[in-house]
Amino acid sequence: MKPKSDNLFHFTKSLDVLKMILKNGILPRFCLEDVEWLGHSKHKYISFPMSCFCDIPLARISEHTDFYGNYGIGLAKSWGMKNGLNPVIYSPQGGHAQSIMKYLVAIKFEDEDKKSELNKKAYELLSLIKPIYGRVRVSGEFIEKQFYLENEWRYVPPVISAILYDDSYDEDANRANKDVEKYKLEISPTDIRYIFVNSDDDIPGLVDFIQAELAQFPLSDLKILQSRIVSLETLRKDL
Repeated sequence: MKPKSDNLFHFTKSLDVLKMILKNGILPRFCLEDVEWLGHSKHKYISFPMSCFCDIPLARISEHTDFYGNYGIGLAKSWGMKNGLNPVIYSPQGGHAQSIMKYLVAIKFEDEDKKSELNKKAYELLSLIKPIYGRVRVSGEFIEKQFYLENEWRYVPPVISAILYDDSYDEDANRANKDVEKYKLEISPTDIRYIFVNSDDDIPGLVDFIQAELAQFPLSDLKILQSRIVSLETLRKDL
């Protein structure tokens, strides 16, 4: 088994969301991140705008889809690099990456311009650091998760100063998500290597959607795209 896939996968729990991704691209969303390790006196979670992917090999995909959803898309890594995606830095408690981050946050400057620039760069770095173990919010509850196994790659749009804190997230997330939609990731059929659906029953309707809603692309590209639809129901029988 290959340790990592040659592609980047993005999963969702909804067929309708998958259709909108195929039609409109991938929209960044604010997600609460566990930053308790940072030692902030008030906030254990902060939220950056991001779109998350993984390069888990297909032999391990079930453990990922069971958590994140059975509908998804696989895109070439060349597409990811062209669009500024980065693999996440996983750091153990007290690890080197966490220590550097704490040092940067603690630096004080009298010069306001230097202070602003340092803060910007520090939070850009913070948006790419995750603890090996931590908590993630699911249906309003925080649960323990082993992040290191997720092989995450992340797109963070160039508005990193837009940060939501845990005490205002529920109130402000919808508005903030609207504000960053202009930074969506564009996708064309030639970028796509896999389209995952939950079951064979989802395939006919998705084919109809591709033919009707993606008609601006060459027919030859759409025929190849349709051939890349994979039912997880069927795939799991061979994994």
